[in-house]
Amino acid sequence: MNSRLPFDTVLIANRGEIALRILCACRQLNLKVVCVYSEADRQAPYLALADQSICIGPASPSASYLNVEAILMAAAATGAGAIHPGYGFLSENAAFADAVAEAGLVFIGPSGDCIRTMGDKIAAKRAMVAAGVPCVPGPDERLPDDPKVIEGIAAEIGYPVIIKAAGGGGGRGMRIIRSATELREAVELTRKEAARFFGNPTIYMEKFLDRPRHVEIQVMCDSHGNAVWLGDRDCSLQRRHQKVIEEAPAPGIGRGRIAEIGELCAGACREIGYSGAGTFEFLYEDGAFYFIEMNTRVQVEHPVTEMVTGIDIVAEQIKVALGDELSICQEDVRCDGHSIECRINAEDPYTFAPRPGRVTALALPGGPGVRSDTHLALGYEIPTHYDSMIAKVITHGRSRGEAIERMQGALKQLRIEGPACNALLHAELLEDDGFVSGNIDIHHLEHLLAERASR
Repeated sequence: MNSRLPFDTVLIANRGEIALRILCACRQLNLKVVCVYSEADRQAPYLALADQSICIGPASPSASYLNVEAILMAAAATGAGAIHPGYGFLSENAAFADAVAEAGLVFIGPSGDCIRTMGDKIAAKRAMVAAGVPCVPGPDERLPDDPKVIEGIAAEIGYPVIIKAAGGGGGRGMRIIRSATELREAVELTRKEAARFFGNPTIYMEKFLDRPRHVEIQVMCDSHGNAVWLGDRDCSLQRRHQKVIEEAPAPGIGRGRIAEIGELCAGACREIGYSGAGTFEFLYEDGAFYFIEMNTRVQVEHPVTEMVTGIDIVAEQIKVALGDELSICQEDVRCDGHSIECRINAEDPYTFAPRPGRVTALALPGGPGVRSDTHLALGYEIPTHYDSMIAKVITHGRSRGEAIERMQGALKQLRIEGPACNALLHAELLEDDGFVSGNIDIHHLEHLLAERASR
């Protein structure tokens, strides 16, 4: 190992397209790569590109990609000095970040303390209030046990309200309450769900916003106190709280207002000593921003920000972990044109039932302003044990209209046979009047699907 560097080998504790994306960034930085895999991923095409690959367990995520001991043993056996968690799995697990550090390795992400603070939504809200970041109306503290006190809190906020699990995510552990008669039962059910899914029964209450957009601010920070924001994204097209199409920048929002929020986010990162890539997620309604959570990792939708800024977010993550200062300052960040990403899933485009299988034909789109991120290869058998996303198609244009047109062309080029593919859904959405207008709320897709089901 170069004595000046803390590591020269990165173990990728993930799978699929993000594993390949991280591998490519490591190659660009002349770092060696170790890929871990489950028995279900034994034939994953990207494993052949790694310097070393090692099986860490059976197909079940709990026995492989969530198995901290197996991952740390793989790092020790292969001489890896750093671990990149990607997204999902252990990427926002504070105990895992702590265990990596305790093993003398570098966790490519923020500290366990930062993950712990921002992973607890009550603590995160408290930290953001202190940093001056606007938050959804509601107390930054857990709900008490006394039903009468809870009723008073709800009355003070004003119905409708939403109850959320402090350790929640992925759309679980939340309930909307529109009247006092629903409150007690909803509180009890949400507490039980929070304990079951997240091992933490703590819940809190906020004002429920009826027609918000979902807008994000991407940040990048180093361990030397530098923090920048890399523009914004709109992720309002969602189904069951899962993003379907993302774009950058968010259409129709004044750039001056975005800059104000971006500066607040960067300042908050300096306040809490954050290092690495991260995303502040906001609800945006009637011209106002409301912080909801921070994702302390690289996002699935990071490519749209890369396309408009020209900044390699994953490579920058790794360089920060190597101890470098950020290679960019805020004045260097320029957002040019517009970018759109479609998440391609191995699922029926109408029922959304997962439909994996062996890839019998594969053609990926290309051309000016078109990018395809995938780990697929001809003959690859898509496992049934993991998330159904198998590819991302990203386009860039000088305008939003050009980015949409290029995506329409790219989806026509895309050919995946064997498994099912949701490209037809994306093609429909790109022609939807609401989406084309650039001013849809987070419920728009659900309404479209409900209308389609009723026909």
